[in-house]
Amino acid sequence: MKILVLISNVPDTTTKIRFTGDNKSFDTNGVQWIINPWDELALTRAMELKEAGAFETITVANVGTQITESTLRKALAVGADEAIRVDAVPQDAFFVASQLAKVAEGYDVILAGIEASDYNGAGVGGMLAELLGINSVSAVSGLEIENGALKVHRDIDGGSQVLSVPTPVVLIVQKGIAIEPRIPAMRGIMMARKKPLNVIAPVDAESKTEFLGFELPAPKAACKMVEEDNAKELIRLLHEEAKVL
Repeated sequence: MKILVLISNVPDTTTKIRFTGDNKSFDTNGVQWIINPWDELALTRAMELKEAGAFETITVANVGTQITESTLRKALAVGADEAIRVDAVPQDAFFVASQLAKVAEGYDVILAGIEASDYNGAGVGGMLAELLGINSVSAVSGLEIENGALKVHRDIDGGSQVLSVPTPVVLIVQKGIAIEPRIPAMRGIMMARKKPLNVIAPVDAESKTEFLGFELPAPKAACKMVEEDNAKELIRLLHEEAKVL
């Protein structure tokens, strides 16, 4: 079996968000980039299955400019065998899915995180499956391979499902697919420098959406301290100002 893990390049969750002067684009100056957390868990599960003999190699892919290569190298350091970067500025989900469709053909299992932690986009996995003409399964919280067959666990309202899924398939994974992401060891970091990172040209694809502008949320009000024995004042503040009582 061949497996492909889609990797989004996102800002570290501690990043201070800023926009350009006209508030029309994200200011990337000084940003620390990381693997999207859900994609990182997908890669971890792929590694576990590879170690169990389910896959011979793991490929990771993303759409992005050269700035994303450090993130792909981290994925290689974790244990992926090769990386593919489609050389394009990632725009909306349809554009990204269209680019990934070029490299995703021929894989038995494609893992995609349920969403990206930057814009909270959640459309790439499903769109990619449609463009490839293959099945997809969402909300996947567990993946096992028994005798060459995929057994998928997914969360539903009020319970869970266990499905037997034929390949090829796109699995859109969420929390639970792996316990915690792997941290690259020094040996893995050194080996990642020699692993192939292939850069390919983008295909023609239009974006279906356009960002007109961004706006930061209003600053939080100053914190008010209430003496521990002044329950009356606390109740008044919760009722008149916080309006939660």
